[in-house]
Amino acid sequence: MTIADHDAPETDAPADRLSRLGIVVPPPPPPIANFLTHVLEGDLLFLSGQGPRESDGHLHIGKVGLDVSVEDAYAHARLTGINLLAVMQASLGDLRRVKRIVKLFGMVNATPDFADHPLVINGCSDLFIEVFGQRGHHARSAVGMGSLPGNITVEIEVIVAIER
Repeated sequence: MTIADHDAPETDAPADRLSRLGIVVPPPPPPIANFLTHVLEGDLLFLSGQGPRESDGHLHIGKVGLDVSVEDAYAHARLTGINLLAVMQASLGDLRRVKRIVKLFGMVNATPDFADHPLVINGCSDLFIEVFGQRGHHARSAVGMGSLPGNITVEIEVIVAIER
């Protein structure tokens, strides 16, 4: 799929795009420690880091570059993006309120010699562009970590500009 394919008519609602993609947004995952899943400050929505949690609670774990492939980690980043969409939807009531995905910070639980962090985090970035079109294009960091909570493969946090 090319970037042009992602940019279906901007009048398409995110819910319509999700439906075409066959994605059902689950309830947002609960926090795993003492923090909020999101904070709304002015016209910005700050989403806490989410990980690759399936709707049944299963977490994808492992070290990318050792026991997890780039392809599997890409799928985990995409799943993490779906969980971030769940938090956005729960906090905003409607994904049409997303004015723009401003910044994405992606962390990969990787071996010291792993170098393909951007390819992994593309799983989330590609999803946001598919769902939001031009409004889904964002600034981004993709970095490797020596470990992540619960040994999850990826963790991603997002800053979103919203319509009031």
